[in-house]
Amino acid sequence: MAAVLLRRLFTSSFEEVWPEVPPEIQAAVKEQLLLAVQQEISPSVRKKICDATAEFARSMLDDNGSNQWPEVLKFLFDCASAEEPALKESALHILSVVPGIFGNQQNHYLDVIKQMLNQSLHDQNNPQVRFEAVKATTSFVLTNEKEENVLKHFRDLLPGVIQGVSDSIQYQSDDAILKCFIDLAENTPKFLRSELETVMALCIKILGDSTLADSWRHLSLEVFVTLSETAPAMVRKFGKFIPILVPQVLALMVDLEEDEDWATSDEVDDEDNDSNAIAGESALDRLACGLGGKTMLPHIIANIPQMLASSDWRYRHAALMAISACGEGCHKQMEQMLGNIIDAVMPFLQDSHPRVRYAACNALGQLSTDFAQSLQKKFHEKVVSGLLMVMDDAAHPRVQAHAGAALVNFSEDCPKGILSPYLDAIIGKLEQVLLSKINELSQKGSKLVLEQVVTTLASVADTAEEKFLKYYDAFMPCLKYIVQNALSLELRMLRGKTIECISLIGLAVGKAKFMQDCSEVMQLLLKTQTDKEEMAEDDPQMSYMISAWARMCKILGKEFEQYLPMVMGPVLKAANIKPEVAVVDQEDMQTMDDADWQFVTLGDQQSFGIRTAGLDEKATACQMLVCYARELKEGFAEYTQEVVQIMVPLLKFYFHDEVRVAAAECLPFLIDCARIKGEQYLAEMWQYICPNLLKAVELEPEKDILAEMMHSLAKCIEKLGKGCLGDQYMSDLIKILDKLLNVHFDRQVQRQEQRKDEDYDDVVEESLLDEDDADVYVLSKVSDIIHALFGTHGDAFLPVYDQLLTHFVKLLGAERPWPDRQWALCIWDDLIEHTGPHSLKYQEYFMPMMVQSICDKQGEVRQASSYGFGIMAQYAGETYAHMFKDVVSLLIKAIEDPTSREVDNLSPTENAISAVTKICKHCSSSVDVNDILPKWLSWLPVWEDEEEAVHVYSYFCDLIEANHPLILGQNNSNLPRILSIMATAFQKEAVDTDSDVGKRMVNIIRQIQTTGDMFQACLSQLSAEEQQALNQALVTTVGS
Repeated sequence: MAAVLLRRLFTSSFEEVWPEVPPEIQAAVKEQLLLAVQQEISPSVRKKICDATAEFARSMLDDNGSNQWPEVLKFLFDCASAEEPALKESALHILSVVPGIFGNQQNHYLDVIKQMLNQSLHDQNNPQVRFEAVKATTSFVLTNEKEENVLKHFRDLLPGVIQGVSDSIQYQSDDAILKCFIDLAENTPKFLRSELETVMALCIKILGDSTLADSWRHLSLEVFVTLSETAPAMVRKFGKFIPILVPQVLALMVDLEEDEDWATSDEVDDEDNDSNAIAGESALDRLACGLGGKTMLPHIIANIPQMLASSDWRYRHAALMAISACGEGCHKQMEQMLGNIIDAVMPFLQDSHPRVRYAACNALGQLSTDFAQSLQKKFHEKVVSGLLMVMDDAAHPRVQAHAGAALVNFSEDCPKGILSPYLDAIIGKLEQVLLSKINELSQKGSKLVLEQVVTTLASVADTAEEKFLKYYDAFMPCLKYIVQNALSLELRMLRGKTIECISLIGLAVGKAKFMQDCSEVMQLLLKTQTDKEEMAEDDPQMSYMISAWARMCKILGKEFEQYLPMVMGPVLKAANIKPEVAVVDQEDMQTMDDADWQFVTLGDQQSFGIRTAGLDEKATACQMLVCYARELKEGFAEYTQEVVQIMVPLLKFYFHDEVRVAAAECLPFLIDCARIKGEQYLAEMWQYICPNLLKAVELEPEKDILAEMMHSLAKCIEKLGKGCLGDQYMSDLIKILDKLLNVHFDRQVQRQEQRKDEDYDDVVEESLLDEDDADVYVLSKVSDIIHALFGTHGDAFLPVYDQLLTHFVKLLGAERPWPDRQWALCIWDDLIEHTGPHSLKYQEYFMPMMVQSICDKQGEVRQASSYGFGIMAQYAGETYAHMFKDVVSLLIKAIEDPTSREVDNLSPTENAISAVTKICKHCSSSVDVNDILPKWLSWLPVWEDEEEAVHVYSYFCDLIEANHPLILGQNNSNLPRILSIMATAFQKEAVDTDSDVGKRMVNIIRQIQTTGDMFQACLSQLSAEEQQALNQALVTTVGS
């Protein structure tokens, strides 16, 4: 006990306690620890003394890596070479706990360390020494995972490590030895490469040995799976093991017990994650995602048909669950055979065994998610009719409920137009089951199916939107009845899901219809809160209510403000949940409930645990605060200070990604809310937000969340305007952007190096392209921030911009990937737009590439270039007048390219048309407008890029209103063409009839209408769709 307490003291309070200890006591502690290790007889006590010694040794390393307890190093080497096995084990254990014990002397001792480990790994007389040596070697390698020279130096210890793991299987005394393989696979997979075939063969052997404990077999499978995730290309090179591995994984999935009560049970027990079936299913999913469908799917398909044909229900069940598991990882390959897969699954909805029917529903539900929209568009009739059939299986509630769950997966990603024809059938079935199960609830207390039907109804209504109006009155009374009467503890989940359903239906049908019940529903929600002053932390109703209130806010808008005092308390409480965090060791991790805790291991094997209870509720509450701030604006002003105080620290809440996203998203909306409280209040709030937001951007480790934070920063700058950053924060921001751009370039170089790796293949290339997409997304947010700064500061931003100039010049280089050039052009476009003639001094940096990019093979690059020349004419026409004659020639070439009107080229082409438009309008003296106009008219109509369409149609109106002969034609012969262009613009919704240019177009149409017969003759040349669009435009604007 003394050793345990001493270790905990060293772990938690060393820096406070140790300096206060008198020198003679310090010396005695050091001496007694080493003596105790040597003299202790009990192995368990000696191990705890070693733990305390190791923790003390860790604490004695100073900031420079100097060990202030050199005696412990001599002690380690002496023990490792001693005759007594117990002393060898002690030395190795201390090294495994603190592999960095040598500090800055490590290189000096490297050969000695290796010799010590090597001798211990081959100590044939003492297996326990060999096992401790495996742990120590693994710890040392993991600590030096970034030191390639150390890894190379220690690689020839690997056969000894493998032999030690193999020996530990025979003894089955300590599975931590096998876990060393997992640690190496996760952190330094390349270290295993030279012996990978041996490692894989050993893992396959362990997995296939049914005499071993299941936990050991699962660990061996985990080694294989982890390698497939961390070094998939390397594993694919040893593909000969995959045909052996897949059947063994499927065999695990078959290991199910018959349970006669399973299908009729109203309580769903949590899945046994330690069972063979769950371990196999999880492994198959991860193997497919890691290695890819090209590698995995052929071997899965080779086994599935015979399993589906088996007379044993467990094989049919496993085959269907395998189909569910591999859809995400084998997406590309399975999509090509989706029809065959659906046809293979459908018959099992009528299988004789309920668990097989359950698995068939599971497969259809998972496929609906993995192949969202594709499946719904092609196989809607089969899937909907099949699932509705299973929903009649009232004798087996688990199966009936799972059919409803699969229908949720199908409907939530289903286009409304596809779901609409089935609404009568789906809603009819749900109504039938709902009424039946409400009766069952009152008679038997059964609730499983009822909970699911309510959830399914909510999902269908969410997709159907206004199409649900005609069913509203049939359901709302039943749903309110459940909320009013499901008051017991065991019905909290049902009540919560019903609250969710009511709010989603309200959002679907809209305010006008829902208002008849809205007040009553709000009172029911508030009554739940006031009746139970303090809801339990695990009460599921609270999460559902918080989400429901946000939907009510969307429905009611400003009218929701009256409820804020009642609803904000629970939302703020949930957003304020603070997770329990504890520093733990291996023993602590084994005794703590894995379901409630997540563990993170830091350097030198130190770990900390995070209790996960409440984190999802916290994330939901934060998202709801975003909703309130966005919807209520100044109506939310009274809460801005409290919400800002909660949300800003959550920018660095690394325990939950969605919390950080919500914190970032909320900030621009809070600025809108706070504005009503005055400029001083707003300035003080921003002074609190700004440094924290900048620091969060600087530290954020996840690319997608970093992008959200940068977007938030850009929006805040746009809302607050010039000067909001001040000199210091502007300087901080430029340093952050400089760092991000350097990282962007460095990562591109790293990806090029990875393409030279010995294990590089086409699947690796796909992952590298995904990484590139993530980096480009961050680059786009750099562009957003520069856009915001130019938009608010104009040419005053140029001196600051110059600090990043070299990056933007580099991005525009001809050798750069096209997304770099695209975003570089967008940034230069902003400079031109917001600095006008001041941009001229930079033309040597951007002009040559901008001209060259007009005809670039990549549409996004052409678009950014064309747009740039349009705004150049608009904002700095006289400055660049000499350029436009040649530029227009290139733009015409791009516009008249044979592929310019293909779908992917429409936006680039319309931006080029808009650029020509702006040059003709703003710089007419620089080009021969009369020569251009006949071509220009032939390019119309445009409709894809609505922002640019406004400029094109505004110039079109200018020319018509000026009676330009080249546009009207001889004797107004172009009037049919003019009407056709305008009709298409309205039909494609490129122009809003209420906009200024829309009104001008309608007035022109009305003028043509006065010509009587000529107008009718023009109309007759239009398609029915064009005539309808014109009539609609004329009707819409009557009296405007």
